Amino acid sequence: MFQIQAFVFNFASENTYILFNENKNAWLIDPGNMNEQETHAISNFITENGLKIEKILLTHAHIDHVLGLQWAFDTFKVPVTMHQEDQEVLDMLQASGARFGFQVPTVKVETEYVNDGDELDFDGEKFKIYHVPGHSPGSVVYHNETQKFMISGDVLFEGSIGRTDLYKGNYNQLIEGIKTKLFVLDDETQVFSGHGNPTTIGFEKQYNPFLK
Repeated sequence: MFQIQAFVFNFASENTYILFNENKNAWLIDPGNMNEQETHAISNFITENGLKIEKILLTHAHIDHVLGLQWAFDTFKVPVTMHQEDQEVLDMLQASGARFGFQVPTVKVETEYVNDGDELDFDGEKFKIYHVPGHSPGSVVYHNETQKFMISGDVLFEGSIGRTDLYKGNYNQLIEGIKTKLFVLDDETQVFSGHGNPTTIGFEKQYNPFLK
């Protein structure tokens, strides 16, 4: 059984997740820690629970989801899993930081690219990858069918969807991706979003005003 620990980090109240199992193996998803206090919180959790970070995953590479990426890569020395279409977003990190009024060092990490329909193995459990662009060009969702949950990044929120007015955003593309790739899943599937509270596919199908 997987457990999910969420941390709310940085100026955007971004959700960073640690996904772990009874073997103490873990994935770190969207490390958004931007200061010493936030880094200390996540480090302590990993240490106190005896976790081994085996993968660093990005749902996408917007600044609020990658502020702790260099720290994570340097600390755990595992490749960063992401979609290739968001590499250019990651490469624009310094410019993004400047727009928010702070400096961000150049990120130098080893990457492994995933594509739509790929599967990742976590101790015998499969996570299917859905490429759902529209918020960012390389937004992906990580879905575990057995335990019925997904890490959706900024694709789908409780009662909302990701912004589409950012670089290479596309409203129609995002709506189409959600309806054809996520809304076909079990209604009980939990959705752990990049911001805000968890929700379910069934709830969003019924109540999300963007997806009526």
